[in-house]
Amino acid sequence: MLDRLQALEDRYNKLNELLSDPEVSSDPNKLRDYGKEQSDLEDVVQAYREYKGLSTELSDAKEMLEDDLDGDMEEMVKMEIGELEEQIVQLEENMKVLLLPKDPNDGKNVIMEIRGAAGGDEAALFAGDLYRMYSRYAEEKGWKTEVMEANSTGVGGYKEIIFMINGKDVYSRLKYENGAHRVQRVPETESGGRIHTSTATVAVLPEAEEVEVEVHDKDIRVDTFASSGPGGQSVNTTMSAVRLTHEPTGIVVSIQDEKSQIKNKEKAMKVLRARIYDKYQQEAQAEYDENRKSAVGTGDRSERIRTYNFPQNRVTDHRISLTIQKLDQILDGKLDEFIEALVLEEQTAKLEQIGE
Repeated sequence: MLDRLQALEDRYNKLNELLSDPEVSSDPNKLRDYGKEQSDLEDVVQAYREYKGLSTELSDAKEMLEDDLDGDMEEMVKMEIGELEEQIVQLEENMKVLLLPKDPNDGKNVIMEIRGAAGGDEAALFAGDLYRMYSRYAEEKGWKTEVMEANSTGVGGYKEIIFMINGKDVYSRLKYENGAHRVQRVPETESGGRIHTSTATVAVLPEAEEVEVEVHDKDIRVDTFASSGPGGQSVNTTMSAVRLTHEPTGIVVSIQDEKSQIKNKEKAMKVLRARIYDKYQQEAQAEYDENRKSAVGTGDRSERIRTYNFPQNRVTDHRISLTIQKLDQILDGKLDEFIEALVLEEQTAKLEQIGE
């Protein structure tokens, strides 16, 4: 492990040299690639440097014990050695986690798609609750949220809402939200007070850069039409809404959120590129899905991952059998307790695989 850590520090130092090279600084692609590689290495390199510093201190302290020390000084040195050894053991465990294979998408922005599923109006209302939950979580993290497309209902929910979240390492936190979310509560329209169960599905797609997904204009059919509101009625007479069809995959994206056809097309291309990237990933990396099964489920968006029970004020994540009695706080965006547990579960599974 130490040899690998030293190699990573050497590479980090080399990247420092490359980033100050005028030839690299004048090439946007190299500057971006080297900058990202250096950023990805920063945490593990800093941990390794701290480890080397503590190891030097420990060695010096042990040497001091060989000198003729008085009783109090000897006791102080022994205490220092014990503390240093504890810190080094903890740091070694942290470095093992930092050396685990990273999901290449972890640093990316995401496009989230939430759809009301089983349950009619109540499912649409729950989709709205989930959108607000993720919006508040993003706000707490200092991320920026932008609605790409929203198909609202007359009762205040969404049949479908697509939005983008921009920020640092967004996908690394939100990728665990993929799946079917179930709600159990008494609908406002239910006079008998009976509990209904409804579901909404959440898809989390990493934003795909143009260099990652080659989408040719000749493969895309562009249709324009007049935007429509709830119920299908036309809300304007201009052909501002855009439908993009990627003919090789059959993926279709329709966006009518903006009054400008150009802006709608730009948004549609972002969603289309993310969906194509997601499709190719799912097909090409079957082993990735297999690796995730033990930790956070298969990634199948039909898989039920979480239940939100209003009468008992509890939320249960079925993948890790974790129940938290803070439904109101979770719907207000306090998701870290679940996400940290899911991250730990995945890291533990990876460490076990390496051990085996």
